[in-house]
Amino acid sequence: MNRIAVIGSNMVDLITYVDRMPEAGETLEAPRFSLGCGGKGANQAVAAAKLGADVVFVTRVGDDFFADGTIANLQACGIDTRHVRKVPGASSGVAPIFVRPDSGNSILIIKGANAAMDAIAIKDAADALKQSSLIVLQLEIAIEVVYAAIDFAAEHGIPVLLNPAPAVAGLDPARLAKLDFLAPNETELALLSGMPVTSLETAQAAARSLVDNGCTHIIATLGEKGALYVGCEGEWHIPACRVNAVDTTGAGDAFVGCFAKVWSETHDIRTAMEEAVAYSACSVTAFGTQSSYPDSAAFERFRDQRTAA
Repeated sequence: MNRIAVIGSNMVDLITYVDRMPEAGETLEAPRFSLGCGGKGANQAVAAAKLGADVVFVTRVGDDFFADGTIANLQACGIDTRHVRKVPGASSGVAPIFVRPDSGNSILIIKGANAAMDAIAIKDAADALKQSSLIVLQLEIAIEVVYAAIDFAAEHGIPVLLNPAPAVAGLDPARLAKLDFLAPNETELALLSGMPVTSLETAQAAARSLVDNGCTHIIATLGEKGALYVGCEGEWHIPACRVNAVDTTGAGDAFVGCFAKVWSETHDIRTAMEEAVAYSACSVTAFGTQSSYPDSAAFERFRDQRTAA
């Protein structure tokens, strides 16, 4: 079965497009605002589902007016929401996002109900998780839940991909060694390895150190430099697709969601990375987070256009 289980966060994205960030005490008028659904877990689940994957999502929402909209959005994307639960008295998670004219962004996150999810969630979702071919995790939820999911997957022989974001120092090496895939960006790779990551060469060295310490497959996303693989299958670099980027918010999540979908079907890491690099590039050509993720038909058109060009 090629079902993907995503265990993680959901957020309501409050996206403000700015000409520049205000100085302390300064008030500026911003040219544009949009409201959308986000959160690293939800983003990755939606990306995979939009590409046709069978996805079950384990998460928590608040009991405020954002909650029903979040659940409805997940269902509209075809995601199994049986394990999306409301937390009484909690707010939903929100993420104020500020997007600059160069498409770069600054993000704050307020976890809200996401912080209330505990390891019991893994037991509650055990039947759905056992039917999955890949479990996808991030770090916007309590680390005890992440560790419980990794241990559960190891016990039942289910492959796991951890996107270690937001970056957290001091992750348990024994848990990292149980992962099939560790998928950091440059900042996270530097933090986890304790080594500088300023170029492709330094990224390779940092990834090698993690493999030497027990990680099986490192898939590092490098922004405009593409993506890097270091692991038991060797080393390779997938160059980035050159596009006219307007909003890079959620691009890393687009990569993870696409990789999870393709790998769960093919078990071909390089092919999954190539598809994920292209999918991520496609996502940054549109505004928003999940709203920028193309479905399989739109992604196919994007690739055809690039081939023709």
